[in-house]
Amino acid sequence: MYGRTRRQRWLTATALAASVTLLAAACGGGADDPETTDTSESQSTEGGEGVATDRELVIWAGSQTPITANFNPYAVGVLHLANGGIYETLFAYNKAADTEPISMLGTGFEWNEDGTELTVTIREGVTWNDGEPFTTDDVVYSFTNDAAQPAYLAGAEAVDDTTVVLSFDTPQYTNEFALLGSTYMVPEHVFSANEDAEDAEAELTGIVAWPNAEAPVGTGPYLVDSTSDAAYTAVANPEYWGGEPQVSNLRYIGIDSNQSAEDLLATGQIDWATMFVPEPDRLVDAGLGYLNTQVDPTVLYTCADADMGCSGEQTDVAVRQALSVAIDRGAINEKAFVGLAKEISPTFALLGRDDKWIADGMPAAIEQSADAAQAGEILEAAGYEKDADGFYGKDGETVELTLTSVDGWTDYNNAAKLIEEQAAEAGIKVVASTVSWNEFADSRTSGEFELIMGGVVGTSTADPYQIYRDWFTSGYTTEVGTPLEPGFWNFSRYSNEEVDAAVAEASATNDDAVKADAYATVQEHIVNDVPYIPLLVNASQTFYNQNDYTGWPTEEDLYLFPPAWQGPSSGVILGNLAGTE
Repeated sequence: MYGRTRRQRWLTATALAASVTLLAAACGGGADDPETTDTSESQSTEGGEGVATDRELVIWAGSQTPITANFNPYAVGVLHLANGGIYETLFAYNKAADTEPISMLGTGFEWNEDGTELTVTIREGVTWNDGEPFTTDDVVYSFTNDAAQPAYLAGAEAVDDTTVVLSFDTPQYTNEFALLGSTYMVPEHVFSANEDAEDAEAELTGIVAWPNAEAPVGTGPYLVDSTSDAAYTAVANPEYWGGEPQVSNLRYIGIDSNQSAEDLLATGQIDWATMFVPEPDRLVDAGLGYLNTQVDPTVLYTCADADMGCSGEQTDVAVRQALSVAIDRGAINEKAFVGLAKEISPTFALLGRDDKWIADGMPAAIEQSADAAQAGEILEAAGYEKDADGFYGKDGETVELTLTSVDGWTDYNNAAKLIEEQAAEAGIKVVASTVSWNEFADSRTSGEFELIMGGVVGTSTADPYQIYRDWFTSGYTTEVGTPLEPGFWNFSRYSNEEVDAAVAEASATNDDAVKADAYATVQEHIVNDVPYIPLLVNASQTFYNQNDYTGWPTEEDLYLFPPAWQGPSSGVILGNLAGTE
């Protein structure tokens, strides 16, 4: 059904609400006239077979108190409902499986022969929740406003009422997901009026500083109802293009620790949460549904580049290398993550899914056991010596690194303490401490840290390109002290011209062999430089109320990545839920 002509995909639209089945878009056939073999057929997910319900669905997506009302998809502190539940992308990609994307506000897309134009067809009959029509002008604005336009996008043009053409100076095949699956569509008539919004205290200007707290206008399945320090609520959008959601009421609550959330799950006071639970059987025995999807790397962020303003001994690659080999990852998985995580590749290709992209000569999985002797050899070769207390230093100064994790994130906190102990055995002083979520977010965005226990957003396609571009290239970072811009994820401030060039080469090709050669260059550098010290691929444990609601992703029908905090897939899931009685 998914015929390809010049990388053409006319995609099947998947049903998002229980009462509505969307029609599939036409599939490309012959090279000269792709419309000659157009077909239409209905297709729906297996979920959503239920009834409408007024029972309030209670969600914990990791929000801590006090909750700040912010529904701006461009803001760092955006609340989880905004991305997917209110604002939607053109397509939804399934991070959990290598499948075709789901049609959302777009119904089809086609690359030209050389990858410099992407033609997108837009769903007809969609309205914003304020009653205004969703148009191709909104799509153009969503790609070209100052907060959203990627550097590689040369232009966007609405050629008619249902077609937008995105143009590029160089081929951009590999940015398909970034364009179609992670760019949120926003209403031009609302956002353009707030482009001059200012936050003097934060020294932010433009759309990014606007909290968008009052009745945010989106195309998604839900409308914001109320917001307080402790929770925010939403109601079903009766005019949703996919059909009014069967679950009428949502409540997102703020909780300051995993343990509190686990207790509320166990007693039926939370219906959907994705969090670390060391003994998931306790919740499964209580009747909750459970999925463990392992796709997102857990790492140590290091502020790596002194030329970008980073300070601390971790700016020395020898210190980063030594710390990496001093870590017993097997022990961390067993003791901090109770064996629920899986091995990570130092190339950041997802093992089992992306194996073909691991270059010859590169290690597949990183070493699981610690090697204190090797750590010492690395440091001594770089001129470090042990002091009287058994810790390495140079020029009379002992290496001492501060490792922070978010207070209440028990798995990360426990892992950080283990790393402190393991590093000490290798003569490296690491001091583990916890900070609030706001302190964590501010420090990694500004670059004012030494080591942070954190996660990397795994790719939504079977290709590590997105991680390489977003987390390792200099175009996606800023100097220390200058907050990262929206969509920038290079917290380490890593800058390497050869990596930048290789990633650019990969973005410009549709040839797997050329891309693999470019990835080999990237991997050679990041495996050696370790700007992010790989630990493991974390367990994303999602628990859901299967007694009162149907339509969840399951092991049998993993139609989308299931975490409550993941946009835009969480919005698709919400639109697919229904009650059981």
